[in-house]
Amino acid sequence: MIQVYTGNGKGKTTAAIGLGMRAIGAGQKVLLIQFLKDGQSSELKSIKFDFKTFGQKGFINKDNLNKRDFNLAEQGFSFFKKELKKKKYDLIILDEINHIFNFKLIEIDDLINLIKDEKKTEIILTGRNAPKKIIQIADLVTEMKEVKHYFKKIKARRGIEY
Repeated sequence: MIQVYTGNGKGKTTAAIGLGMRAIGAGQKVLLIQFLKDGQSSELKSIKFDFKTFGQKGFINKDNLNKRDFNLAEQGFSFFKKELKKKKYDLIILDEINHIFNFKLIEIDDLINLIKDEKKTEIILTGRNAPKKIIQIADLVTEMKEVKHYFKKIKARRGIEY
């Protein structure tokens, strides 16, 4: 199955990692691939499954993309293709992959052609603004909706937001 966690609300990555933890508890093999993140998020210290990050420190500016942003996205996508082909994992989480498409760092059809007929591996895609093509091929789509958020009052807190 292909699952999507999207929307402007908090909790997309947390939901995906929670699903990964459930899979580990059931004896499954899980891989988390994070795009646009530098590997410093606190959750990485507590998970009991494989992970790899492909991002720079700080937030990416879609109006000021640089060559390194494109290179990291391509490296992450190549890593995913290689790992999917091995059939080693029962579940693979592609965290923030939707941003990669929205910023046009990789072509969405490349991913769709790779996963649309996948039978063995559960694929989880996260990130705001899931493209329509992704929603169409997904088996489950959950949209996190921000009703109220405290970001206007305080900065992101280690252990809560990252």
